[in-house]
Amino acid sequence: MAIREVLMIGNPKLWEESANITNFDNQLKEVVQDLKDTLSYLQKEKNIGRALAAPQIDYLKKVIYYNSNGEEIIMVNPKIIWKSEEMFDVWDSCFSFDVAFFVNIKRHKKIKVKYQNENGKEVVKEFNDDLSELFQHEIDHLYGKLATDYLVDNKKIIMRSEWESRYRFA
Repeated sequence: MAIREVLMIGNPKLWEESANITNFDNQLKEVVQDLKDTLSYLQKEKNIGRALAAPQIDYLKKVIYYNSNGEEIIMVNPKIIWKSEEMFDVWDSCFSFDVAFFVNIKRHKKIKVKYQNENGKEVVKEFNDDLSELFQHEIDHLYGKLATDYLVDNKKIIMRSEWESRYRFA
C-alpha cells in the first residue's frame, strides 16, 4: 500500500474510460488502500479534498474513495441512474489540476448512484448539493471526463488563491 502520484491534466490517460471491476479480490483491496493513503496525504498536503478516483492514480478501473468528516464511502462500478433537472453553479477543482485553479460549471443538484461496495454488495444512494457535485465529478473521472470539459466560458476560471479569498470561508 502506498501514496501514489496523481496524474495531472494533460496526461491522455485522464481522458480514457475505465474498465469495470469484475473481481473483488486482493488487487481491489490494494487499490482501495492506495486511494486511502493518497487521499489522506493530499488532504494534509493541500488542505482540501474529499475524494479520489482510481484513474487519477493511474489505475483505469471504476473505483472511487471518499473520506470527509469521518464518513468513508468506497464506490466500485458506480453509475448515475437518475439526475434532477435542477442544476446549480459550482466552483470545481481537482487533484489532477494540482488544486491550482477552479472552474465554474453547472452540475445537477441531486443524483442517485448505483454502485457496489468493496465486497461486491450493491448499493443505491441519493446525493444532494455538494455531495451530488462531488460524486458527479468523481464518476466523470471513470468515464474520461474532467471538470474543464464542461467549461463554456473561459472567464469562469479562477486561481486557488483568488477562490480562497472570495469563497472558501464565506
